[in-house]
Amino acid sequence: MPAPTQLFFPLIRNCELSRIYGTACYCHHKHLCCSPPYIAQNRLRYTPHPAYATFCRPRENWWQYTQGRRYASTPQKFYLTPPQVNSILKANEYSFKVPEFDGKNVSSILGFDSNQLPANAPIEDRRSAATCLQTRGMLLGVFDGHAGCACSQAVSERLFYYIAVSLLPHETLLEIENAVESGRALLPILQWHKHPNDYFSKEASKLYFNSLRTYWQELIDLNTGESADIDVKEALINAFKRLDNDISLEAQVGDPNSFLNYLVLRVAFSGATACVAHVDGVDLHVANTGDSRAMLGVQEEDGSWSAVTLSNDHNAQNERELERLKLEHPKNEAKSVVKQDRLLGLLMPFRAFGDVKFKWSIDLQKRVIESGPDQLNDNEYTKFIPPNYHTPPYLTAEPEVTYHRLRPQDKFLVLATDGLWETMHRQDVVRIVGEYLTGMHQQQPIAVGGYKVTLGQMHGLLTERRAKMSSVFEDQNAATHLIRHAVGNNEFGAVDHERLSKMLSLPEELARMYRDDITIIVVQFNSHVVGAYQNQEQ
Repeated sequence: MPAPTQLFFPLIRNCELSRIYGTACYCHHKHLCCSPPYIAQNRLRYTPHPAYATFCRPRENWWQYTQGRRYASTPQKFYLTPPQVNSILKANEYSFKVPEFDGKNVSSILGFDSNQLPANAPIEDRRSAATCLQTRGMLLGVFDGHAGCACSQAVSERLFYYIAVSLLPHETLLEIENAVESGRALLPILQWHKHPNDYFSKEASKLYFNSLRTYWQELIDLNTGESADIDVKEALINAFKRLDNDISLEAQVGDPNSFLNYLVLRVAFSGATACVAHVDGVDLHVANTGDSRAMLGVQEEDGSWSAVTLSNDHNAQNERELERLKLEHPKNEAKSVVKQDRLLGLLMPFRAFGDVKFKWSIDLQKRVIESGPDQLNDNEYTKFIPPNYHTPPYLTAEPEVTYHRLRPQDKFLVLATDGLWETMHRQDVVRIVGEYLTGMHQQQPIAVGGYKVTLGQMHGLLTERRAKMSSVFEDQNAATHLIRHAVGNNEFGAVDHERLSKMLSLPEELARMYRDDITIIVVQFNSHVVGAYQNQEQ
């Protein structure tokens, strides 16, 4: 269980920078770890408020200090061996292949690969994948936590149940409720596809179930029982909003069990973004809250790859999001609602689960904190009110839903947290996955991106291509292959083992300065089944 300060004070890892810089960043990879401190600041979900700036300020002239320090011995270079690199990259990989019936795969999904590479300790990203058993389709999602992992963990466990319940017909909801009422076994709603590290919180299962049951009871009461087609977009939106509302309500009500009481508060005061795909035949819906992304890989007639974006980032780079925020608050807050490209100058994503410090009134925050456990009441972050906090809520978990009808040329979907998109362009992501899945990467001409290269450098590139070919055979997972490129690519777009080794060798205190947690799901579509759907309608 992480320490309370790590969960409730999102700046704490930043505050460690002063200690890190003060000790002169002594390591074997000085050109990597002794970069200017702004790198870390740009990657943080939260920006330190001036009140805490003194805790997070690096020692003055720390760079000169590192240059002036002398050591008795010269450190030796240390690189991870290829097997060690592979062991790290493959530690969290997971693959699922859709089972065949009578020797045929009748699903529009062939299967998926997923993987995670942590930068935070513990990792704040989560992932989920499940098949809907009472309705059709498959759910896949990535969740990017901030201010700790509590909220992303809760959302990864609960959101798919809320979506599945939202998609159930009235008769099935009644059947489930009657089974609970009479103590009979419940119909299974989801079949989970989980890596052993993807755990569920047993302590909170009863609480989570009771909240979910209240939700389906309300759906039963609202539904007249008349058969009607369920709108997937509406179901996704309702599920996202209801789960966020339950997270907030559970924190306000509390729990007589001290452990659960603290847990629900941790979940509510931390936050998480979510990017979820629902695939049913040729119908693909993507529901996105925050700045993770969904990218479709399309193979053109000439064999080249193009990227189709199926989600929009909810941050300061999105003009429509900026306009939405300003319209939701008085005109006199137009200059304060977003400052330095952050919500109230603090939070990067403009939509997220949890983060009640940006949703609750000041009075409600004070009341919950004062009546909460000592760990909460004694924490400076929880008692801190964001600046210019006048007309909450400033944050919403309502997703933006995008619909796409699959075509035979749509080969795969990449869902990934922003740790991937910060390091790689979308077109490179799609090209690398496409070439990996089709084995066409060795036939493409070497691109040098406008660089002038010598004959020796070209020989080096050809050598790297040979090594790259062996790495493809090493990777049996498309998400792993993509992470290898995201962390180890050089300026020519080839994996540099030395760079990859150095990046994976960084200690926990420094890793977050250079990248974020990376979580990827690559969904491969069945072109034959998709084409058959298309032919049936013609």
